[in-house]
Amino acid sequence: MSEHLNTEDKAPRKTAKKTDSNGTTKSAAKSGRSRSREFALQGLYQFLVGNNEAADIDMFTRDLSGFHKSDSVHYDALLYGCIEQREILDSLIEPLLDRKLDEISPIEHAVMWMGAYEFQHCIDVPWRVVLNEYIELAKSFGGTDGHKYVNGVLNGLAPKLRALEVESDRAKGKLRD
Repeated sequence: MSEHLNTEDKAPRKTAKKTDSNGTTKSAAKSGRSRSREFALQGLYQFLVGNNEAADIDMFTRDLSGFHKSDSVHYDALLYGCIEQREILDSLIEPLLDRKLDEISPIEHAVMWMGAYEFQHCIDVPWRVVLNEYIELAKSFGGTDGHKYVNGVLNGLAPKLRALEVESDRAKGKLRD
């Protein structure tokens, strides 16, 4: 509970904050696109670990609690796009890895697929937003330091896949060399 001042009588009043099962505060203002990324990540994990069919994963995912709050068009693009283009996405990611692809956790693998996919196909999303979204997903769902690995790989891909945008930020002094 947090205290807020009641402006009429200046007495503090208690207001409840939404918390998750760990007792940490949840963001009630999570965007539909952020939610779609979470659901797509769950679906891609099922694909990588269970070799499930995309249509079966999609049907299952759409029945999950909270899916109606996600951007279903973005979810479709990520889930189906990453599965259809997995070989291309892997070929972009592999040169930036320090180990074999099959040694990467399925969560980090899926997160890197999604980041690479968005860099290529979701030009309306700034590259820095893409990078941040996937680092945060890796922090939430991946291993202890998986987000650092994802950050390194996606930071390596950004200049290749969003060259003009990255160079523009560099020229404006928004990036360190």
